[in-house]
Amino acid sequence: MTTDLATLHRPDFPLLDQQVHGQPLIYLDYAATSQKPRVVIEALEHYYSQDNANVHRGAHSLSARATEAFEAARATTARFVGAADADEIVFTRNATEAINLVAFTWALDRLRPGDEILTTAMEHHSNLVPWQLVAARTGAVLRHVGVTAEGELDLADLQRQLGPRTRLVTLVHVSNTLGCLNPVAEVAALAHGVGARVLLDACQSLPHLPIAATSLGCDWLVGSSHKLCGPTGMGFLWGRRELLEEAPPFLGGGEMIDEVFLDRSTWAALPHKFEAGTPAIGEAIGMGAALDYLSAIGLDRIHAWEQILTRQLWDGLARIKGVRPLGPDPVRQPDRGALAAFAVDGVHAHDLAALLDVEGICIRSGHHCTQPLHRQLGLTASARASLAFTTTPAEIERFLECLDDAVDRLRLHA
Repeated sequence: MTTDLATLHRPDFPLLDQQVHGQPLIYLDYAATSQKPRVVIEALEHYYSQDNANVHRGAHSLSARATEAFEAARATTARFVGAADADEIVFTRNATEAINLVAFTWALDRLRPGDEILTTAMEHHSNLVPWQLVAARTGAVLRHVGVTAEGELDLADLQRQLGPRTRLVTLVHVSNTLGCLNPVAEVAALAHGVGARVLLDACQSLPHLPIAATSLGCDWLVGSSHKLCGPTGMGFLWGRRELLEEAPPFLGGGEMIDEVFLDRSTWAALPHKFEAGTPAIGEAIGMGAALDYLSAIGLDRIHAWEQILTRQLWDGLARIKGVRPLGPDPVRQPDRGALAAFAVDGVHAHDLAALLDVEGICIRSGHHCTQPLHRQLGLTASARASLAFTTTPAEIERFLECLDDAVDRLRLHA
């Protein structure tokens, strides 16, 4: 029997116990950012009140304690994604910076005119725009794998487009709009078969599924703290050691050097070669606390509970007249993401979100940083409800009732 994780763990999240517009808060925007448990808030408070000092640079006790906590967070991150070595984890400001790091080090150094970068039509802008910039600077060709009518990655199209000039395949693990779970291990095997490397955007899967980067077969994986119950302004890159070793530095300055002369410099060992300047120390420590918290609950248990909630959400949306959920349904893809974006005939997503906000319900509306995908779907915007292990079945039912009422009211005044 699946444990009701919401009952067990909602008390850990102080923000969820409040009212908005006189109504109990129902937060259904976890795909945009997660809420933070007390252990994360306390970890931040402890660092700034007890250990605040720069890392790796001081011989005094505060610096030693800060460095120990900072590097412990790196080790925690490595365990969380199944990395072989903590030195393969590079701390960044967010997943977007992690993608840009690969784009403007390895890719910019390696790609030549006519080389091909293969991505997908469902990508978040953060996994599209950097490759547009790199293609423009290197003369590489950017290609896009399509999406099937069911809202899944078109694997046959990917196989058709893979070829001897493909150098990189970069894709999302779980789409933040379609919710589909992409077959990364199969994609990686196909890509490696033509000598291409694989970068995985795991932002929407890491909080919901147990993941081992090496088992998936990717060469780089990026994640973002704020999606993982951790602080904002913090993310990470995992990369295979040999790829990180051969790539040039991303930014120059302090911390990323070994020796500096007036006319030349040598670089620090991994991962510090890619971490110029003072890092987000408190945020890294907070992310480490968040990952420990999620690991203690168990990602397998989180996934099992969220599967139940996702099925309830999807079935409820499908019952409302004129509502069209996007992506594969949970029967077709039981492991799909814990979210549902949807369009409503004759109703704009922003109007829906505004009416639901009056009821204390937070959802996302807009293009979700996937404008090309929305254009292919014939939409300018969609609404999205996204879940976490702290979501309750009662919250989903309340959302569905209010959504049904909001749709009726907006159609009445259309």
